[in-house]
Amino acid sequence: MLLTLASAQFLMTLDSSVMNVSIATVAADLNTTVTGIQTAITLYTLVMASLMITGAKAGEILGRRRAFEVGCVVYALGSFTTAIAPNLPVLLLGWSFLEGIGAALIMPAIVALVASNFDQSQRPRAYGLVAAAGAIAVAAGPLIGGLLTTYASWRWVFAGEVVIVVAILLLARRLTDARPERTAHLDLVGTGLSTLGLALVVLGILRAGAWGFVNPKPGAPSWLGLSPVLWLVLAGGCVLLAFLAWERHRQRGHADVLVDPALLRIRHLRGGLVSFFFQYLLQAGLFFAIPLFLSVALGLSAVATGVRLLPLSIALLATAVGVPKLFPNVSPRRVVRLGFLALFAGVVALLASLDAGVGPEVVTWPLILAGIGVGALASQLGSVTVSSVGDEKSTEVGGLQNTVTNLGASIGTALAGAVLIAALSSSFFGGIAANPAVPENLSSRAQVELAGGVPFLSDRDLSAALDKAGVTEPTKSAIVEENEAARLAGLRSALAVLAGAALVALLVTRGIPRRQPGTEP
Repeated sequence: MLLTLASAQFLMTLDSSVMNVSIATVAADLNTTVTGIQTAITLYTLVMASLMITGAKAGEILGRRRAFEVGCVVYALGSFTTAIAPNLPVLLLGWSFLEGIGAALIMPAIVALVASNFDQSQRPRAYGLVAAAGAIAVAAGPLIGGLLTTYASWRWVFAGEVVIVVAILLLARRLTDARPERTAHLDLVGTGLSTLGLALVVLGILRAGAWGFVNPKPGAPSWLGLSPVLWLVLAGGCVLLAFLAWERHRQRGHADVLVDPALLRIRHLRGGLVSFFFQYLLQAGLFFAIPLFLSVALGLSAVATGVRLLPLSIALLATAVGVPKLFPNVSPRRVVRLGFLALFAGVVALLASLDAGVGPEVVTWPLILAGIGVGALASQLGSVTVSSVGDEKSTEVGGLQNTVTNLGASIGTALAGAVLIAALSSSFFGGIAANPAVPENLSSRAQVELAGGVPFLSDRDLSAALDKAGVTEPTKSAIVEENEAARLAGLRSALAVLAGAALVALLVTRGIPRRQPGTEP
């Protein structure tokens, strides 16, 4: 049973990371642009995140196992459609929409099915393994995508997903489930409000790198002098407040609701959700910055980058399994705090190690520390959130949990990316302006043409671009040298922000209980 649920979690998370290393190949194969493929990835995240609460309610109406199975069928159809896609519109239909809808049904059901198949003493280990499977998928995604794209075809990634889903469906028959609420009805107004609100917030966050958080970037749209990102997030927040007000109104009339607003007042649940948010923010930020360092700054292939990320996966799995087994009665709050502390130590160790001329080996020990941190969090948080309410509410908790993790991951990627590009641009412009080998007119021209942000380029790509522009050798060497220093400055700044986020996370763990769920007197 645990293999079934962990495999499903692995598959859902894999889709968000496996194709990042193959964007250019997919674009060329489908005769489209890199922007088009990036749009498909963005829409997948958007559809999945915006429908997560609705998918959780569908699990209550249909039954958790049936919703899980229906989601698997929809997801398999999406994977098959993507594998045979001849063009971008078909890819969008299969990958972004069908797979996104399937994931929105599957992921809340996974949380509820763990609760219905394992008692409270077994849940920390079960949730730890399921969460570890998702985190390992993020680390293994570049390796899997790089191997298949290099030696076969990117289409085999999605064809393989179909085979795995069929195996999961066969195994899912062994899962036990509570009886579905046959009298429950879907709140259509609440569905519309929650979907719209979450879609606006997630869309705003996903576009922050291109448009700017508050001040619009050059060439980006501007609404009343501010970036559309700010307005989208504010509008989404207002719609979500209206959604909660509507749910309270329906409760007073004894009608079915998508989410019971009273759940958010439960201290342990709220503490678990906040910790989940910070875990995924830090996790996504790290998996944005470290592959950039390995693949762009050091020039490693997608396969070599994936291999360098394996220490994190091994440490994560060992910790997620080992903590509940070796310390079954340990304080969840202590484990969560030690997890965030290990993440902080890993980020700081990497920050201190980055320097010109270092090799890929510098990421090994920081990744092991980060893996221990994520594994410690994974071993506790799922059990804390579900056990803070009755099992009959586990599907709702699954919807809320996956919503905050998607928001955390989106914000982590956007925040790390925005800080990295801002620091990179500032360092690069300052460096070429002060470098006597770079003519003043060329420095001024670069500041005008790259006002929207200096791209994170490898030395080889930058050299090729400068050769094409006719830049002479002494000037080219100086610019490449300044770019190398600026890349490190950008990475350090992004890691410094993530270290700060880890410290903030340490301060908001008071809602995590001191005792394991089920051991309270």
